[in-house]
Amino acid sequence: MTFHKFIFYFFSAVLIFAALRVITARNPVHAALFLVLAFFTSAGLWLLLQAEFLAIALVLVYVGVVMVLFLFVVMMLDINLARLREGFWHYLPVGSIVALLLVAEMAFVLIAGYSGETAPPPLPAGYSNTKELGRMLYTDYVYPFEIAAVILLVAIVAAIALTLRGRKQSKYMNPAKQIAVRRGDRVRIVSMPAERRDERRGQGAEE
Repeated sequence: MTFHKFIFYFFSAVLIFAALRVITARNPVHAALFLVLAFFTSAGLWLLLQAEFLAIALVLVYVGVVMVLFLFVVMMLDINLARLREGFWHYLPVGSIVALLLVAEMAFVLIAGYSGETAPPPLPAGYSNTKELGRMLYTDYVYPFEIAAVILLVAIVAAIALTLRGRKQSKYMNPAKQIAVRRGDRVRIVSMPAERRDERRGQGAEE
């Protein structure tokens, strides 16, 4: 067994273990951490396949942003675990069917890969998959790429519009009123009569 195959099988075993722990861990924080481990091992497999851009994107986007945010949300919210497990047996048949379909697809891909078909030609020495991916995105698939970007932008604006609602209890300051304020509206000068020293001494003696 070569070192390349050893690394592949090692990452694959860690990935399968982490994926199983994601769905079997009782603590949601532990499940999120095992999902982070699964993402890292998937990035390692992408590196073995010479897909550096996808590996870096997986680590930066999913591990660095999505999973960190998800982990903070899970740790900050008081999640009722018993309520989450109420629908487990109800959705188990549907989940089993989807899992079997995924396993069948993966088996079909593996069988097709080992069925004696010719392997793709080796890549040249100066080949960069990141450059090739960028070239294809901005030439052959530029319109689908732009449409996907617009859809994501609309989704972001819609999420902000749905969550940004005016609350009656929240305090709001009008910037126009703050700018148009005058000194007489905020400061009032009060004229008070001065007290004499002998009067204050008399009051102190009485006390």
